[in-house]
Amino acid sequence: MKHLAPSLVRNALLSLALCTTCATADALMGDLDGSGHVNAIDIQLIVATALGADTTHDGDVDDDGVVNAVDVQLVVHAALDPTVPDPIPNYGYRVVNEYPHDPEAFTQGLMYEDGLLLEGTGLYGQSSVRRVALATGMVVQQRDLAATYFGEGITVVGDRLLQLTWKSGKGFIYDKDSLNPSGSFSYSGQGWGLTYDGERLIMSDGSAYLRFLDPETFEQTGRIEVRGDSGIVTRLNELEYIRGEVFANVWQTDTIVRIAPLTGRVTGWIDLSGLLGKQSQPDVLNGIAYDAGSSRLFVTGKRWPKVFEIELVPK
Repeated sequence: MKHLAPSLVRNALLSLALCTTCATADALMGDLDGSGHVNAIDIQLIVATALGADTTHDGDVDDDGVVNAVDVQLVVHAALDPTVPDPIPNYGYRVVNEYPHDPEAFTQGLMYEDGLLLEGTGLYGQSSVRRVALATGMVVQQRDLAATYFGEGITVVGDRLLQLTWKSGKGFIYDKDSLNPSGSFSYSGQGWGLTYDGERLIMSDGSAYLRFLDPETFEQTGRIEVRGDSGIVTRLNELEYIRGEVFANVWQTDTIVRIAPLTGRVTGWIDLSGLLGKQSQPDVLNGIAYDAGSSRLFVTGKRWPKVFEIELVPK
């Protein structure tokens, strides 16, 4: 990207201050890309120049087919040179409480709501969505999937409970309270984890990417690649949106990764090795739930006999 003359940058900033729809003559002073109006690409050029970036792109940084505010945020991130990141924090844990968990439940998704856990389980012929009493581990409500589906991640949007399936390209919609089926939706590729940030569905597919879906149409609206200090982070599995970050299990590891959803940058590594103590681990760590009202974090695994409430401890 060429560096821009200070007067041009000044005019562009003035234009942006005067107009966001860019239909006036004054606004055209900020038309840095020659498109005839001031848009998100012009803002990117301003930001990148001001921060001394030397990056060339077509404006669609997240490759979602449109240039929008997310692309501007990604340019800010790139201009600040993520190739030399701050050290990413590492965390251990302290066990606060232990709760019983169905040792036959192949946990694929987990959520907390009003003293209960919502859980999605997997495996062909064993997949379900269920409501579980946290204190006792008892299943108080359950809806089974047809044996042809392998259940995956779950999340709640309003009064709907959504559930992905692994390889079917099909998700299911339930009434959150009754667990009665109310519809289905389609998506490309595999379904692994699912969460909701209040505006967008965030989905993992076992790769290094998080996908963003419209919660009403289920159309993909964007995606980001997750990167840590050593490169991309693959095998992202179960997801939970917690206070502006995405927490993700990394499949076949004892690691949960914290992710900034605007940039894909890893903001923390959580090491949960040894959580089951001397017990043999029946299957992998998978399942993250958060009680926002009391700031409680819960984790479990596939076929684990316990759900753990933990506090993160900086290393």
